Amino acid sequence: MRVMLVAGARPNFMKVAPILRALDARGIDRVLVHTGQHYDFAMSEAFFEDLEIPTPDAYLGVGSGSHADQTARIMLAFEPVLLEHRPTWLLVVGDVNSTLACSLVTVKLRGETGTSIAHVEAGLRSRNWNMPEEINRIITDRLSDLLFTPSRDAHPNLIAEGIPEERIRFVGNVMIDTLLNQLPKAGSIDMPGRLGLKRSEYAAVTLHRPSNVDTVESLTRVLEALGAIAWEIPVVLPIHPRTKKNIEAFGLDVLLDPLMIIEPVGYSEMISLMEGAATVLTDSGGIQEETTVLGIPCVTMREQTERPITITEGTNRMAPWPITTDGLVAAWREALTSREESEGRRPEGWDGAASERIVDALLPD
Repeated sequence: MRVMLVAGARPNFMKVAPILRALDARGIDRVLVHTGQHYDFAMSEAFFEDLEIPTPDAYLGVGSGSHADQTARIMLAFEPVLLEHRPTWLLVVGDVNSTLACSLVTVKLRGETGTSIAHVEAGLRSRNWNMPEEINRIITDRLSDLLFTPSRDAHPNLIAEGIPEERIRFVGNVMIDTLLNQLPKAGSIDMPGRLGLKRSEYAAVTLHRPSNVDTVESLTRVLEALGAIAWEIPVVLPIHPRTKKNIEAFGLDVLLDPLMIIEPVGYSEMISLMEGAATVLTDSGGIQEETTVLGIPCVTMREQTERPITITEGTNRMAPWPITTDGLVAAWREALTSREESEGRRPEGWDGAASERIVDALLPD
């Protein structure tokens, strides 16, 4: 049996790392493909080093571009790699363009390669078709032969879409495998101390989603809210390249003055920063899950979340939408007062063993 894993962007790296370790521990032949969807070093190669992911067997180097352009270039570059290695399984993770592109190539060449598709993190739904990730998720699930769900609430989504029961496997959240593996390292880094911050006395922020940063109006509202919060508690923002570029283009640099702006950090540094925070504000998907396991109150700055379990069983809450300065500040204050209630929650299967269950399911009977 040969398993080909695809990683394209930052959220993928934390998901493939424990699966690679589980495959290697059992001596299973595997091929790692890095599409290069994230082209900035701090957002890509640095995470490989941080998570001790081995050098990819194939690097496609597709870089940035529109969704159509990037997806097409991934498909063109991936096809010869698939034909060369002809794996038993293509294992894709998450919901980025690389996930969809490689799945499309594989299903079109199935008659020639015999490769089956397994999707890690299947069944998550925001029900917002304006999100490119939602389209990627739904189509990848439709193409996949085996669908690995991270939480029980994903199962009825797949059944409602006509996915046969026998193709669905609940395995738990593989992101948490990496989180728990990296916690000791994150603790030794002490990012709050490095930045001169006191534990539980600052807010950590991630901000990059187009709905928040791609128009001057939306970006202004978010930055003004963060500035208002910074009058009460330090606010640290590792600034995403997309966000930085738009702040400069819109002439909003002055709104950064109340904030502690730092360059993008590695995975362990980010976990250290979140673990020491009083609250986290984010528009990321994975951070909603990580803060739940860490017991840190989280405010999600999005219209919907495809991870509702982080609200019903975790520490997450949604900021009122559309984002307003006052609404975001109010949501942050509510989160800050809920810290004691947030501790000790962890959904089923978020136990650090999801990658082992994934490998078990891939093995022939």
